[in-house]
Amino acid sequence: MAYMNKFGQSDEYRRDELIRIIEHSVKKLTLQELEALYYDMSTKSYIND
Repeated sequence: MAYMNKFGQSDEYRRDELIRIIEHSVKKLTLQELEALYYDMSTKSYIND
């Protein structure tokens, strides 16, 4: 699954495609990797609980 055709697509389609790729990748992470990702994203204010 590669992110392709970025110049011929609408912004909404490209955004949806990137979200699908990220979701697919996140599903493969271990608990420890998810915790590290969560910590990194929360310290950069990408996640605001």
